[in-house]
Amino acid sequence: MDWLDALILGIIQGLSEYLPISSSGHLEIFKQILNVHLDPDASLEFSIMLHVATVLSTIVILWREFYPLMVSFFTVRRDKNFTMVCKILISCIPVGIVGVFFQKDVEEFFKGNLTVVGVCLIVTAALLCFAYFTRTRQAIMHPGRSQGRDISWLDAFIIGCAQAVAVLPGLSRSGSTIATGILLGDNRERVAQFSFLMVIIPILGKGLLDLKDMILVQDTAATTASAGMLPIAVGFLASFIVGCLACKWMLDIVKKGKLVWFAVYCVIAGVLCLIW
Repeated sequence: MDWLDALILGIIQGLSEYLPISSSGHLEIFKQILNVHLDPDASLEFSIMLHVATVLSTIVILWREFYPLMVSFFTVRRDKNFTMVCKILISCIPVGIVGVFFQKDVEEFFKGNLTVVGVCLIVTAALLCFAYFTRTRQAIMHPGRSQGRDISWLDAFIIGCAQAVAVLPGLSRSGSTIATGILLGDNRERVAQFSFLMVIIPILGKGLLDLKDMILVQDTAATTASAGMLPIAVGFLASFIVGCLACKWMLDIVKKGKLVWFAVYCVIAGVLCLIW
């Protein structure tokens, strides 16, 4: 993989992690297009850096929300911020179970399978459309409830289940979690912020698991393949910068209720994957 491939993959990761179009699905698509075939060790190394960049971009854009949450949680203030962190932790339980026990099986089974990616992209489109039209109908029938309510404990767990299912490549994590929250009747803007904050723990957890696997491989092998410092640096910077822009853009899109347009894109991309 050269620096140009890393640049493209970094941009794709930064965009698709926040936009409801599936980062894992689009990375598989562009690896096929670019004909990128990394050694497993080099792939782990590159993946860790992209995930770290994604986490940093989330923290930077949502710093005003993130900092008070951390202060309240670690000082145990028992205020609304402390409660929100607890809800985020509750939402991480389903994806934590999937990540620890089934992540490797999912990755191996679906790796490079564009048919599965195509089907999951179409499912993502259906979910976005269903959320859009259901919420629009509710707004017409009940104008006073159009702003939505706060995220409850049960809502947090259900949204977490949606995140766990979205480990399938092509099924958008942000699209699934935000659409689920909207279907539950939660406030759109709060759901979007919750969706982006709740991914920090799973991404860090996956990064640590990948790092552990990479260290174990290094301990048992005389030489370890590397993606190269330049491609890693380029991919990291691209993912971070584009991630910051995409995160801010996505928050504005959700606030305006325009997620349905991504459904059109997901259908087109899904059909192209099936044809490919």
